[in-house]
Amino acid sequence: MNIHRVQEILAADEKIHVELNGLPVWIDSVDTGKAIAKVHAEENPADSRVVAVQELEEVH
Repeated sequence: MNIHRVQEILAADEKIHVELNGLPVWIDSVDTGKAIAKVHAEENPADSRVVAVQELEEVH
């Protein structure tokens, strides 16, 4: 995924499905300068991590 799409997903009113290595995640924030995003597992909000935005995949 590219940085601009991550920003669009964060700004969207509707839920957009995103996965990290096949695991559904929520995007909490994005650092555009470093092209990284803070995400957490949908089923476990305590499971948060920082990943490169390229690792995220939008599920259609």
